[in-house]
Amino acid sequence: MLRAHAEVAEGDELPPLHATVTRTDLVRYAGASGDFNPIHWNERVAREVGLPGVIAHGMLTMAMATRLVTAWAGDPAAVVECGVRFTRPVVVPDEGVGAELEITGSVTQRRDDGTVAVAITARSAGQTVLGRATATVALRC
Repeated sequence: MLRAHAEVAEGDELPPLHATVTRTDLVRYAGASGDFNPIHWNERVAREVGLPGVIAHGMLTMAMATRLVTAWAGDPAAVVECGVRFTRPVVVPDEGVGAELEITGSVTQRRDDGTVAVAITARSAGQTVLGRATATVALRC
């Protein structure tokens, strides 16, 4: 559970999150979101359009990155805003292992309105996959 407002300081690191994205996850996300673009399930199509292989949905990657913040906050409703720029795709190989995501974050600003800004870093295959990833979290009082 998120510490009380007075205990959260700029520079605090969130506990890192390691997640795996598999082809099965892509199928499930496609069903839930309605995004059945073949770049998310068909290797041939993905390569034909210049991708290195099947890629995770950007919004799935963003959701996984935001999970870092919701776990830290202890309440998904505490996240009042989040945003990212998609800088690199998460390539999801079809070898049963999937793609690893390493997600870290830190408090960058305490605000007078009882919220904090959190900067999020998401990496896969040694490269940053999200840019300007941030979340605003309401602290409990």
